[in-house]
Amino acid sequence: MEQRNFTEEHQMFREAFRLFLEREVVPHQAAWREQGMVSRDLWLKAGEQGYLLPWADEAYGGLGVSDFRYTQIQIEELMRIGETGFYLPLHSALVAPYIGNNGSEEQKQRLLPPCIRGESILAVAMTEPGAGSDLAGMKATAERRGDDWVLNGAKTFISNGQLADIVVVAAKTNPQKPREIGLFLVERGMAGFARGRHLKKLGMHSQDTSELFFDNVVVPAANVLGDPAKGFHYLMAGLAEERLIAAATNVASCQAAFDWTMDYIQERQLFGRRLGAMQNTRFKMAEMRTEIDIAQVYVDHCVTLLNDGRLTGDAAAKIKLFSSELQARVVDECLQFFGGYGYMDEYPISRAYADARITRIFGGTSEVMKEIIARSIGLTEQAG
Repeated sequence: MEQRNFTEEHQMFREAFRLFLEREVVPHQAAWREQGMVSRDLWLKAGEQGYLLPWADEAYGGLGVSDFRYTQIQIEELMRIGETGFYLPLHSALVAPYIGNNGSEEQKQRLLPPCIRGESILAVAMTEPGAGSDLAGMKATAERRGDDWVLNGAKTFISNGQLADIVVVAAKTNPQKPREIGLFLVERGMAGFARGRHLKKLGMHSQDTSELFFDNVVVPAANVLGDPAKGFHYLMAGLAEERLIAAATNVASCQAAFDWTMDYIQERQLFGRRLGAMQNTRFKMAEMRTEIDIAQVYVDHCVTLLNDGRLTGDAAAKIKLFSSELQARVVDECLQFFGGYGYMDEYPISRAYADARITRIFGGTSEVMKEIIARSIGLTEQAG
């Protein structure tokens, strides 16, 4: 594939971040998978190096660099080593912007600096036991009492759930209007805020995923993000970038699986021949190379659109849908080439296979993506 749209500065950033991962992450990956989460020290080290919230203004301790390509590089390098537990993009590019875009100046001054330093880890709590992609179906409520709000409800499948120091919690603020939702900043130690089970999952074993419970949690007005009736709008505004993050991750995962497989088939001998010399292998690899390149071009195009402020929800839905479905095919095809070894957990392709299953579900299921795309071309249930 032709040279991608990265400058010399981007390449220098990639090299530095790759070295950081080789030094601070790779030696600990097995231990983190066993314990179900990465070390808090890793977040502090990432903060020291300026790898968290690079878009944040220098006044808060950030770099003031809003170019999404730096996040894209981080995603690609994390996937290159098969690390799905250090959920840096969630913290920096998905949750923190809710504060940066909708928070008051006081909130930004108080909350962003520790997030940039890695002292405060972020999570967002939308999904509930009975409400996933359908945000209007959530049951969590926030009731105004004087200057404060009282939050009640339960959330599940929350990434960074155990480590999080600040959780952006979505809750209904008007029982008569299901789309009137507020975003509330719940901090570690608030009375009534409890963490439930550290959930065991099919994949992503080093990424902590948890249940969260809110029992009459008093949230002061200083911890309400923007208008408590417009949280649904705030969430929708961030979904295009969230889905691009997912797509960039999916394609990077495809590339990593392809690279691991290339190395393996060049060495593996079968019936006196290299596996990579057999026609079926060569044709399958050629097909995957073509599809990954096509997906990468569209991801890079969407990154350009995002940087220009022109990324639409339907464009993000298209690449999220295509890349997650492609990832499923690629990791499956690649694992097949490894034979029995591909089924062994010690091989990264085995872990990538398990990790990939969630990408057609989170950030909006493939079926939801198809609905968004269908509506964007004028097709609805009433179309006739």
